[in-house]
Amino acid sequence: MITKEEAIDELLTRGVEEVYPSRDYLRSRLLDGKQITVFLGVDPTGPSLHIGHMIPLLKLREFQDLGHRIIFLIGDFTATIGDPTDKTATRVALTREQVLENARLYKEQASHFINFGGENPASIKYNSDWLAKMSFADVLNLASKMTYAQTIKRDMFQKRIKEDKDLYLHEFLYPLMQGYDSVVMDVDGEIGGNDQTFNMLAGRDLMKKMKSKEKFVLTMKLLADAIGKKMGKTEGNMVTLSDSSVEMYGKVMSWTDNMIISGLELCTKLSLADIEGVRDRLNAGGNPKEEKMKLGREVVKAYYGPEEAEEAEREFIKIFSEGGVPDNIPDIRIENGTGLKNLLLNEGFVKSAGDFRRLVEEGAMSLDGEKIIDPNFSLTTGGILRIGKKRFLKVTI
Repeated sequence: MITKEEAIDELLTRGVEEVYPSRDYLRSRLLDGKQITVFLGVDPTGPSLHIGHMIPLLKLREFQDLGHRIIFLIGDFTATIGDPTDKTATRVALTREQVLENARLYKEQASHFINFGGENPASIKYNSDWLAKMSFADVLNLASKMTYAQTIKRDMFQKRIKEDKDLYLHEFLYPLMQGYDSVVMDVDGEIGGNDQTFNMLAGRDLMKKMKSKEKFVLTMKLLADAIGKKMGKTEGNMVTLSDSSVEMYGKVMSWTDNMIISGLELCTKLSLADIEGVRDRLNAGGNPKEEKMKLGREVVKAYYGPEEAEEAEREFIKIFSEGGVPDNIPDIRIENGTGLKNLLLNEGFVKSAGDFRRLVEEGAMSLDGEKIIDPNFSLTTGGILRIGKKRFLKVTI
């Protein structure tokens, strides 16, 4: 059982990029015994939370476990505007209906990490409750709290200017709106990825100007792939929280070896001492595959629990090491002579005709173990279709 001081030290260091105004400031707030309010905001720009959201959610849980009040804020208004962070082009606007549909699973998915019940329940809020009700006079008054010079310094804006790309006024207003969330909820602090630093600091600045209150900002490191791109929806390389346990495990196993330690630190509940043990074994020439399998188990365990993590690993070994077929695969009845391309397109197993042709040309498609080499292949017998390395479909004529 770790002490409160040890828990605070881990909260301030594990996966943490920076703390504003300082770690010492936040440490003193956490040690004084008074309950503080901390929030994490997520814009529902996609239909599922992903592994990038696990990182601040796990940190938010640390605050909750220490007895502090936490808020999970869904940016259902800001999502219709679009965060310009790291975007070299203007985001496509989302409708209100799209945003609400995207957010449908968010609370349930977040509940795997934070508690919405019990003695110290997390709150869930939606920023349309205040932003959608603002008058134009309210917006102008809020805009008077931030200068053009503050906003134009953003790296992505400077990049667009150099490339002669458009900048729209609503993009300048986005950090102002996100910052106003802090003011309305009257929080003590905010958590987010380090790519959200500018937006979170905008809220810190507004809190000083509008409430004379010191808001801390805790930025988290981002999980990056082998070429330094963050693992997220925009980059197309994410593990979503809608993935099955087997899919989640398999995607983690596709990560590069240099992501093992950062993955364990950011996306699991494994103790820091155990992570150092993994580091020592790798530095001593240990087998990276074994340590990556540990990472896969721990990631799945953090979301699905230990039993599903063990089962996911067994399924992975069965499929990839023993050449077997998963126990639970889709089963579909088709008419004799159905074209394989149309079947896979209709069922969503391939994204396009080009994707289908590529898989055929690479020999990555088979029926009952026999490779399919004809892009015009039609199904006249049933069997187990294998599409790529880890997708299966049972076909019955």
